[in-house]
Parts: sequence; structure tokens; C-alpha cells
Amino acid sequence: MTRTQVQILERIIAAIPIMLGVVICAFLFMRMIPGDPVDIMMGEAGGVTLEEIESLRAEFDLDKPIHVQLTRYLGRLVRGDMGYSIQRSRPVREIIFEAIPATIELAMFALLFALVVGIPLGIASARHQNSVIDRVGMTASFLGISMPAFWLGIIGIIVFSLRLGWFPTSGRITYGMEPAAVTGLLTLDALIAGDIQALKDALRHLALPTITLGAGVAAIVARVTRSSMLEALKTDYVLFAKAKGVPEFVIVVKHALRNALIPTVTVVGLQVGTLLGGNMIVETIFGWPGLGRVVVDAIFARDYPVVQAAVMIYAMTFVLMNLTTDIIYTYLNPKLTL
Repeated sequence: MTRTQVQILERIIAAIPIMLGVVICAFLFMRMIPGDPVDIMMGEAGGVTLEEIESLRAEFDLDKPIHVQLTRYLGRLVRGDMGYSIQRSRPVREIIFEAIPATIELAMFALLFALVVGIPLGIASARHQNSVIDRVGMTASFLGISMPAFWLGIIGIIVFSLRLGWFPTSGRITYGMEPAAVTGLLTLDALIAGDIQALKDALRHLALPTITLGAGVAAIVARVTRSSMLEALKTDYVLFAKAKGVPEFVIVVKHALRNALIPTVTVVGLQVGTLLGGNMIVETIFGWPGLGRVVVDAIFARDYPVVQAAVMIYAMTFVLMNLTTDIIYTYLNPKLTL
């Protein structure tokens, strides 16, 4: 194995205690929240006996001491068993696997939107420092950071859905237009099936959630890219390239941008974790059937197994994205090591 591969393996092994700590904290904190999941579920059913309530508690180990519950939960988790949903009466693994493709698809498009808008805007602002382009670009980025997602999403629905009728208000695709499920990503499945109408409809449903979720990230990327590009454009090697008569486009893209992207990669790596794990509000506003919406419903229902599994997946996402970010560092700057 190469040195880099060994370092990657060491980082993965070092992440195991972190993941264990996250799982234990999620387990304990969920049980500190006021409210009993069995009482909530039985209250909705009505006409239940005390024996039925105690039987359900025993089924989910809720009648056991907290340390016994934790030990049994960790034992099942090691075997790949995430538990059984109290609210939905289904294996948690099935619920997670059904919801996560929608979250991944939304996060991917939001990230793509952020990069396509943020990086060119940051480069343009740096190249034309203190000009009208710079002021307009930074004002737009300031607005993107300042506007909360719930407000931007509601405004988007009112203007572009209810008034103009350009985009749907909720959902992933119009009922009956779903392509054959292959990956769970509707846009990719539509491409695989060659269904252009389904692809167009899925993109229309994606438009508003993507912009709402990606606007803040695009603003952050733009500001970081501008700052790092300003420093890169003042370095000696860039000035030397200009003196040699190298075309400006080559100087910006080949010489300055590669070094300027290192801080941007850091921000993007952290934001990807946020896009995958912090999109609960956006998914709830747009009725997006992803993991964030599942978690919100599970929290209100005190559905411990679902929340614990989701928190574990979110933590894994951040760990993997941090590792991926470090690996990209070594490509952008070979002097850096993991």
C-alpha cells in the first residue's frame, strides 16, 4: 500500500470512535426529550388497554434500564440492524434507503448550483476588484447569506409557483410520470429510460428547492473564491506570467485558480455535509420526500430508532466529506499530506 492509502485507512479507523460517540450521544439525548413514543402512538389509536401499552414498551425495549437499551441497540447495530420504527412499524433501514435518494439528488443539484454560480462570481469579482461587477456580485452574495432558507423558499413558492405558475409547489415529480426505478435519483432514472418528459418534470420540481438550498452555499463560495483569488493574483508567479505575456485566461484558470481553490474546497467540503444533513427545513417547506423530512416527522413522534439512524448517517457524511476534502487537497497541492 502507498503512504496515502495507509493514511486514508488510518483516518477511517480513527473515525470509528467518533461515530460510536455520536451514536451514543444521539441515543441518550433522544431519551432526554420530554414525551413517550408509546403514549404518542397509542394516543392516536385510542381505546387501548394498559396491557397493550406494556406489551409495546417491551417490544421496543423501552421497559428496560437505559444501559440495557443502549447495549442491545449497539449489539443490533454491529450486525447491521438499525432497529424498527415505532411510528411506521417498518424496519428503519427500509425507511432510510427509500428517503435518502431524494435527499442526495437535491443536495447534488444544490451543490452544482452553488458551484456554477459561486465560483464564476468570485473570479469575476476578484478580476474586477472595486468595480461595478465586484460591488454587484458581493451585494448578491451578501443577500444570499442573509436570507434564511425558510423565508426564501416561501417567497419562491408565492412568486414562481402561485403567481407565475412556472414551478410546482411540492413533490419530486408529477404523479404517474415516474420513470422506472433504477438508482432512486429521478433525473438519472429518466435519462436511463430515455424519458425526456419525466426528466423535464423532475427538473421543474427540483428548481425551487435547489435554489433555496443552494443560494446560501453559492454566496459563501463566491466570497471565499473572491478572497483567495485576490491573494493568488498578487503572487510572484502570476506577476511573472503576466510579464511573459501569457494570456489572461490562462493566468486565471491555470495559475491562479488552482491555488485559490484550496480554501474553496474546504468550504465546499463542509457545506456538502450541511446540504445532506441540514436540509430539513427546505424538504419540509417543499414537501420533498427525503431523509430530512423523515427525521422531522420522527422527532415529533419520538421515533427513537429512526432519529438515531439518521444522526449516524449525517455524522458519517461529515466524516467522509472531511476525508474527501483532504484527499482533494493533495491533488491541488502535492506538498500537502493527509
